[in-house]
Order: sequence, then C-alpha cells, then structure tokens
Amino acid sequence: MNIYDYEGAFGAADITSAAMRKAMGNWYQLYYGDRSRGDPCQKVAYTVVTKLIRAMFGEYAATGTTGFGQSLVKAVESVRKEAVSQALVGGACFLKPCPGEKGFSFRVVARPNVLIFARDAQGKVTDMGTVEKTTHGKYFYTLLERRTVDRQGYLTLRNTLYRSLNDRSLGQEVPLNSHPDYGDLVPGYVFSAPLNGVGLVELRTPILNCVDGSGEAVSVYAAAAELIGNIDENEAQLSGEFRRGQSRIVVSGDMLGAKGLEDHVFVGLDDDPEHVGITIFSPNLREQSFLARKQEYLRNVESIVGLKRGMLSDANMDERTATEIAASAGDFNLTVIDLQHMWQEGLEALLSLCGKLGALYGLEGAGQPGEVSVDWGNGVLYDEDKTWEAYRTMVETGLLKPEIALGWRFGRPAETKEQQAKIREDLMPELTIDD
Repeated sequence: MNIYDYEGAFGAADITSAAMRKAMGNWYQLYYGDRSRGDPCQKVAYTVVTKLIRAMFGEYAATGTTGFGQSLVKAVESVRKEAVSQALVGGACFLKPCPGEKGFSFRVVARPNVLIFARDAQGKVTDMGTVEKTTHGKYFYTLLERRTVDRQGYLTLRNTLYRSLNDRSLGQEVPLNSHPDYGDLVPGYVFSAPLNGVGLVELRTPILNCVDGSGEAVSVYAAAAELIGNIDENEAQLSGEFRRGQSRIVVSGDMLGAKGLEDHVFVGLDDDPEHVGITIFSPNLREQSFLARKQEYLRNVESIVGLKRGMLSDANMDERTATEIAASAGDFNLTVIDLQHMWQEGLEALLSLCGKLGALYGLEGAGQPGEVSVDWGNGVLYDEDKTWEAYRTMVETGLLKPEIALGWRFGRPAETKEQQAKIREDLMPELTIDD
C-alpha cells in the first residue's frame, strides 16, 4: 500500500498549526522567488538574510578550550552559514551531529523537513520526525527518522525507508539496506544514557511569534512578509508600465504581412485601411510614482526587521534627522547582537550534546569537552578596544579582578571561583595563588 502523507507514515499528528505551515511556505517562496505573485527580482528576503549574516560574522572567530572542543568548532564551520540562513528564513532549523571515525560532522535539517509531535512545558521538543529525500537509480527514496524522549531523558530513534517511482507519494516501506546510504542504519535504537533531549540542537530566531502567537519560531522577516510581497507586486507593475509605455505604431491589419514589422512595435487593427492609416501611440510613464512607492516599502521593511536605514532603500531619498539615522543604526546593532547570541548559544549546546554523544561512542576527549570561546569583534554601540583599556585601568587600580577582565576579553565565563581558576590556569600560568 502506498503512503502519501508524512503524518500517516509516522502515525502521529504534527502540532504545528495550519497558519504556521502556510506562513512557513510563504517565507521560503519569498526567499527563493515566486513569480506567481509578482516580480521577485529585488530578492528582498534573500538580501535581508544575506546582510544579517554578513553583519553577524564579519569579525567572528571561535575556538574550543580543549582538543575535542576545537575539533567540533572546526567541523561545524562548514555548515555555519547554511544553518543560520535556514534559521533566519524558516524561523528555526536543527543541527544534527553525525559521528564518524575521526569525530563528528554536522548536517542541517531545515524546518520544512521537520514534524513536531510534542514539546514540554519549556518548549523543548520531546517528540519529532525528520524527512530526508534522495534518489537512487529509477526510484525516489524517503527516509523518516523519529526521535522520542521519555520522562527519564532516554532517547529512542526509529528509522523507516520508503520507495516510490515518483515524488508524489512516499510509496511503500522497504528495508533500510535498499539504499546504499542507509545500509548501516538500524530500525530502532535506545541510547544507553539519558541525553535529556532529541539529540539535535535547535537554532531559533529570538523573535516573538507574530503568526499564531504560539511558541514556534518565526522567520526574521515574518512581520514584513506582506510588505515584501507588495514590493514584488510593485516591481511587476513597474515592469508592466515600461512594457505598456513602449511606443506602438497602429497600422491596418493587412500591412503586418510585410517583412521587418515586429509585432511588439506594430499593432494591427482589422478595419478599413483608409480609416486607420498609421498612428503613433506613446503613453506617459508613471515611473516616479512606482519608484517612490517601492522606496517607502523598503524603508518599512528596514524598520520592521531592524535594519540600518539605507541597507535596502536609497538612503539619499530618505529625509530623516540625524537622531533617526543614529537610532536605526542602534536598532540594527541590537538585531545583530540578538542573532549572534542565537548562534553562540547553539554552539555551546552543540558542544554539550556532542560531549555526551562522544562519551557514548567512546570518542577521545569527549568526556571533557571544555568550553567555546567566541569573539564577535567590535560592535556599533561600543568600541571593544576602549572597553578593554577601561578594564585594564580598573585592574591596575585594584577595582577589578584580572580574571574577570581576561574572561571578558577572550569570551570565557568568569563568574564562579572555578571558572576564574580555569582562566588563571589557561591564561595566567605564572600566577600560582590559590583562592
């Protein structure tokens, strides 16, 4: 029997609301471009995501404090921008650790390929399914993986493979070794130690849900989605204005048979040639009206998303006060900082998860994964070098412990005595004074 829907194959209902599913589809259509609703040549959604990622990682550097941690930071680097892009577009994505002989590699699971079956009171996913589509030979394959966490924190994995002759249905269930990429998988597995999670790290945009008010994460441009759609529609109207504004030469229909008359210039009219003759039709263009409307749309998108004025719109056309311009720069910096925190928290969660998984798989150094040190460089609202000089002055005058200053400088936690001792050990080896 052929299976046509994922919920039927998993035997569970996705708790994501219909409104969220519709909105999610709209976000991806805006990102990739959907000409059925306008002209997406402006690529506004793509531009928003690209500019935010460039701002986030312009001066980014991350290191692990142990060999195991450093190997993870290096491995996740290959999917860093893909993961953040998927989170910004779809509101969330999942990072999946894949153990190997030389350590972990990582894959990004986009939100449209995820079904959420249950969350706990804190919003953490406790039951979910992922979908992976591939082709091999003449067949279409769909791998369904279900992850369920019980009350004791133990994770259960279930893998099911479907095969079909087309991509319109999952087809029929087949053994996992029917596809060469899945021959090493097992139908079911329960981890021997509690992971207290689904074994994936969820990246979520720090934006309040404006679609259905639920705990689901939303796209970074969710609130501006309708505006972006209006921009695409406006662009289509502007293009149509230029097409309609081309000069036309109206002639009698019998003249169109002559060579060299192009149908986008000459328009035939079936009437008495003596009454038609040759008439030039050249309508006026309303270019400035459409351009002004587009600029207003773009400025509104900048305001809603939290971009700096002029990142999408023409800054020269925007007569604003210096205070408003400075405020937009500050808003943009805060937006970037929030997104940087999203990635840093995800990186720290990934290190913790891989430490647990690595210990189960017997990977060297996994038992002590250490910490991740992230340096984001200078921001817009503060100068890191000036702050560092101020910290040094406070240390020299005895107003601040050097461990706290070094912890800030190198992105290391320095709140507890143990953390400060670790900083002394790693960064102040000549200091041997105990607490």
